[in-house]
Amino acid sequence: MYVKKNFGLKSILRFSGVHIIWISLWAALVALVYQYTSLKAWLVIPWLPLSVIGTAVAFYVGFKNNSAYDRLWEARKIWGAIINGSRSWGASSKAFLSNQFRSEKRSETELNTYRKKLIYRHIGWLYALRSQLLIPTSWEHVNQGRHFKRMIEKRMKDFGVGLLGDEVSELELKKFLPHDEYERLINYKNTATQIIDQQSQDLKQLREEDIIDDFRHMEMQKLLNDFYTFQGQCERIKKFPLPRQYGSMSLVFVGIFIFLLPLGMVSEFAKLGEFGVWLSIPFTVLVGWVYVMMELVGDYSENPFEGLGNDIPMLSLCRTIEIDLREMLGETDLPAPIKAKNGVLM
Repeated sequence: MYVKKNFGLKSILRFSGVHIIWISLWAALVALVYQYTSLKAWLVIPWLPLSVIGTAVAFYVGFKNNSAYDRLWEARKIWGAIINGSRSWGASSKAFLSNQFRSEKRSETELNTYRKKLIYRHIGWLYALRSQLLIPTSWEHVNQGRHFKRMIEKRMKDFGVGLLGDEVSELELKKFLPHDEYERLINYKNTATQIIDQQSQDLKQLREEDIIDDFRHMEMQKLLNDFYTFQGQCERIKKFPLPRQYGSMSLVFVGIFIFLLPLGMVSEFAKLGEFGVWLSIPFTVLVGWVYVMMELVGDYSENPFEGLGNDIPMLSLCRTIEIDLREMLGETDLPAPIKAKNGVLM
C-alpha cells in the first residue's frame, strides 16, 4: 500500500517510463513519414471515428478499473474484519477461561498457559493465511515472462521483507506454534485451515474439562467460524481472477487506440502550420500515456494479494494484531510495528 500523499515524478517514470518511450517512438515515426514521404494520404484518419474509439476504450477501461477497485477494497474490508475478530478472540480467550465451572480448581498459571496457547496459535494463523495468499497464481505479474518476472521480483525486494521468499511467515509460525504442532500442521496443503481446526479441538477439550461452559464454548466457536469465513473470502479473491475477457481485452483496446492515435493527430496538427506536424508528437505521447496509465492502474489493482505496491498491507496488519494480542497477555517485549519502505507499507 502506497502511503505517500502523492506520487513523485521518479515513481511515475519508474512505473510507466517504458511506455512513454515506445509511444514517443511511434508518434515520431508517423510524423517523420507524414512529413518526408508521399504517404500523407494513407496516414490520415478522420478525427471523428478516432474520438469514438477513444470514448469507447475509456468506458471499457473505466469499467475494468471500477471492478479492480472493488476487489481491492473488498480485500481491505475483509482484513479489517479479521482485525476486529482477532481482538475479540484475544479478549474472549482471556475472559472466558476460568475456574468457576470446576469443582477442582486450576491454578492461574495453568489458565494463563491455555490462554497464551489459544492466542499464540491465532497469531500463527494470521501469518499462515498471509503466506498462503502470497503464493503467486498463473495470472499474476510475477509469472508473466522472464524479463517481466525479474522486474517484478526486484520491486518485491525494494518494497519490503517477506514478499519474495516469504521468510517472515516461516519464522513467525515457528515462534507461535509448538514445535511438534508446527511440524504436523506445516505439511498440510492448507495450513491455515488446519490451525483453526486445531483451535476448535482445543476448545472442545476445554469444554470437557469445564474450563468454559456451553455458552462460552459456542461463542468462541462462532469466532472460529467467522475466521473460516474471512479466510474463504480472501481465497475467493486470490483464486478467482478478474475475468480475463475484461482484464486482457482492455489492454488490446488501449493498444489499438494508441496505434491509431498519431494517424489522427498528425493531420490535425498539420493544419496549424509548418511546425504543426512536430507538435503532434508531444500531444500524442500525452494522450497515449493517459490511456496507458488508466490501464496500468487497473491492472495492478485487480490482484490485492500478490505482494506489490498496491496490495493490502497484510504484514503490517498481522504485526498490529500480534502486538495487540500479546499486550492482552501482559507481555512487554513486543516487536516494532512494520514501517513503510520506499513509500510502500507491506
